[in-house]
Amino acid sequence: MKTILNVIWLVLSGFWLCLGYLAAGLLLCITIIGIPFGLAAFRIGLYALWPFGQTVVDRRDAGAASCVGNVLWLVLAGWWLAIGHVVTGAALCVTIIGIPLGIANFKLIPVSLLPLGKEIVPTDRPFAPR
Repeated sequence: MKTILNVIWLVLSGFWLCLGYLAAGLLLCITIIGIPFGLAAFRIGLYALWPFGQTVVDRRDAGAASCVGNVLWLVLAGWWLAIGHVVTGAALCVTIIGIPLGIANFKLIPVSLLPLGKEIVPTDRPFAPR
């Protein structure tokens, strides 16, 4: 079932979300200060490409720098991304076929708000050591 949902997601919205996040990641990686944010955008982009069967967990080794980076991300870009995911998820939930896709869009909200200090892992082993 995950594969079918991922293919439908990929065709309808995942490909475009991934391209957007990857383009933003490339722009952010231009400066040295933006590299951690660019890497976070790449991580979100790959998660947005194939979200079913994956989940977001907190990294235990994330320090104070990721907290400061998350505050910057939240103020500059995170809340815009979250609003976009809420609106798109609500629009997808209008049809019965779009409900799982809307839920996947809602699943992207926490990582789009605070991406640093997060890791994307398969749902069958969310607590596995790295």
